[in-house]
Amino acid sequence: MTLFLLVLFTALVFEYINGFHDTANAIATVVSTKVLTPRQAVMWAAFWNLVGALAGTAVAKTISGGLVEASAVNMLTIFCALFGAIIWNLFTWWLGLPSSSSHALIGGLCGAALATAQGNWDVLIWSAQDSKGAAVGLWPKVVLPMFTSPLVGFVGGAVLMWILTICLHRVTPRLVNTIFGKAQLLSAGFMGFGHGSNDAQKTMGIITLALFSGTSTGAFKDLPEWASFLRVTEFKGIPTWVVLTCAITMAAGTAAGGWRIIRTMGHKMVKMQPVHGFAAETTAALILHITALKGIPVSTTHVISTAIMGVGASKRFSAVKWGVVERIIWAWVLTIPITGLLGYGLERLAVTLGF
Repeated sequence: MTLFLLVLFTALVFEYINGFHDTANAIATVVSTKVLTPRQAVMWAAFWNLVGALAGTAVAKTISGGLVEASAVNMLTIFCALFGAIIWNLFTWWLGLPSSSSHALIGGLCGAALATAQGNWDVLIWSAQDSKGAAVGLWPKVVLPMFTSPLVGFVGGAVLMWILTICLHRVTPRLVNTIFGKAQLLSAGFMGFGHGSNDAQKTMGIITLALFSGTSTGAFKDLPEWASFLRVTEFKGIPTWVVLTCAITMAAGTAAGGWRIIRTMGHKMVKMQPVHGFAAETTAALILHITALKGIPVSTTHVISTAIMGVGASKRFSAVKWGVVERIIWAWVLTIPITGLLGYGLERLAVTLGF
């Protein structure tokens, strides 16, 4: 029980860090275009993160039961997965790089589960089908979307910006800024909702996995009746208290802000006006909303970053500062391997030390 409480605390720390680490995903564009002040933007994003986090649990179910075999997961596994993800998130935040919290958690979980299984790679679910015939596993839910979602974000941002440019070519810049200064409030809110509906659910899934592990291993067998809500016997539902706790924690983290990454996302990649911010946010939010409904844990960071790149490239290719983009892409490429190694190494170290 003590280990579970440590896991729960660590999971909520991860969720809080996820909130301020990924705040930039939702508000960088609305801040850079000066539609909202940083404080206003953070509170706007926090509200919509909360609403989005309460909107569904499809992604949480993927994390809790669709990536690794439950037999290879115990409390220590989950703790090491979370701790590895936290280390990477704090490191990339310190560098001001918008890396993926989603992929950090998934990489940590895979690495820690592999360590628990003594190096048996079969515990990683590469590709399978659930009871309804839907595809589950790392390939359809993580690896394939890791490549396709940034591509869709880039092309979608460029196409939407191109369409807006054609439609608005006779409108004065002043009027365009006025119209899209208002419209960007909606697109920023939609982006915050998309972030909450996708990212908050990943921690819901990991806590549910911990609850299932504690129930199946007998760690919760002596719980008093009032604590029976901790027992989870299957992955078909995410407990309501888990949903509410994660939603509130992420919203609190979002409210704390993440100014290092906001500067990178909102100012260093592309110089934007409100219409550009609207195009990037709308594109990214649509992708996040669709993937959340399908239970695909895509990276909010990848989607909004590439949408911003696409919007910038639609003006002219040189409008994008590709040197900054290169640093961001390296962070993307390294996230899963490094957090996988961290999760594996932390689990092996903990076992060696007798935990």
